[in-house]
Amino acid sequence: MSSTPSRSTILIVDDEPDLREVVAELLEMEDYTVLQAANGQAALAVLAANNDQPCLVLLDLMMPVMDGHEFLHRLREEERYRELPVLMLTAHFSAKAPPGTVGLLRKPVDIPELLAMVARHCPAAA
Repeated sequence: MSSTPSRSTILIVDDEPDLREVVAELLEMEDYTVLQAANGQAALAVLAANNDQPCLVLLDLMMPVMDGHEFLHRLREEERYRELPVLMLTAHFSAKAPPGTVGLLRKPVDIPELLAMVARHCPAAA
């Protein structure tokens, strides 16, 4: 399996299907390829099923099955994902960006801010 990051693939991990779809459509309009998962456990399966590592993970903090903190912990246990940029998303106003993430965006997501963060980690969208 390749561990080379795909310069244009982004994984969205969020239990809110409407939010996932809106963000996915927005990113696809910017020529990114988008993978989606409804929780951390599903996201680990998506990563395992894909040869190319995404350039960025957009990760919700609060989800059923496996939350963002547990997903991040498990992700960092795997050598090939230790340096994978993770941007945390949350509706919790007092939350801080957890260690091991590149930042935190509050929901509802500010679209220009989201696109700027994505471009910083995935500079060469197709």
